[in-house]
Amino acid sequence: MDKITTIDLGSNSFRVLIYDCKNHKIIDEYNEVVGMADGLNTSGLISKEAQERVIKALRKSIEKLKYSPKDAICVTTAAMRMAKNNKEVLSYFKKEIGVEFKIIDGEEEARLTLLAVKYALKREKISSSNFVLLDIGGGSTEIIVNKDDSFYSKSFNFGIVTLTQKYLSKIDLLKQLDEYKIEINNFLASLNFDLNTYTFVATAGTPTTIAAVKLGQDFFHYDKDKVNGTIVNLDDLKDCLKIFENSDEDTITKLVGKGRVEFIEVGIYIYRAIFEVLQKNESIVLDDGLREGVAVNYCLQNSLRQ
Repeated sequence: MDKITTIDLGSNSFRVLIYDCKNHKIIDEYNEVVGMADGLNTSGLISKEAQERVIKALRKSIEKLKYSPKDAICVTTAAMRMAKNNKEVLSYFKKEIGVEFKIIDGEEEARLTLLAVKYALKREKISSSNFVLLDIGGGSTEIIVNKDDSFYSKSFNFGIVTLTQKYLSKIDLLKQLDEYKIEINNFLASLNFDLNTYTFVATAGTPTTIAAVKLGQDFFHYDKDKVNGTIVNLDDLKDCLKIFENSDEDTITKLVGKGRVEFIEVGIYIYRAIFEVLQKNESIVLDDGLREGVAVNYCLQNSLRQ
């Protein structure tokens, strides 16, 4: 099969990709914020409202991209891993739409995201066999260290949605992030690598949003071809925080899109925390993530079978 459809149902975002296996190119895509982790911290459940948002997004994406949901390769991550009602929710999605999601663990999520990023680095002609990859999600944050042909990953149980809804004050948020920084540092120290020589690469909505703002783009004029490979530094994070702290909701919505306004500042604080742990001043931003990794993985496995 030369063409494949993949779906990544994250804790906040819903992303569909139509991918050309033969030429390793994106044919079409669909993205929407569904806020699946909304309220998960307190209830431990995927709410009925969140389920209906996912169903609506699935229907809209099928109408726009003209794909068969039963043939799509669909994965879901942190929010579904945590939810006590995940089996019922996934059964509901299958009954209503015919789509079958697989819950993947943090290690598989890291492997597939890393695969996408490796392809993206080659595409952008960025040479780096040794790098640290940050993937900030809605319900979890993945840190992946790639060393030549090996990788070491850890999924941390915090993300932009869960932290935003758990910590209402900035002081409490930053205190918690300091604790997570110790946890992350312990993981990195256990690898015993000299990370000073490693490139810092970041993917997902927060890094790409900061890169887009730096380039003068907004949500409605987002050009991922320009965002890919953009260098983001600590000053860019400061500039974005100033913009978001001093702008009204309409202005921020125009920059980051509906459904992301309340989470963007927390995302920046998470991003900044990783900068500090790694003692880096800049990172390379890529738009490619899990859904691209699922597609590339399928294409590679399918070519081996032929």
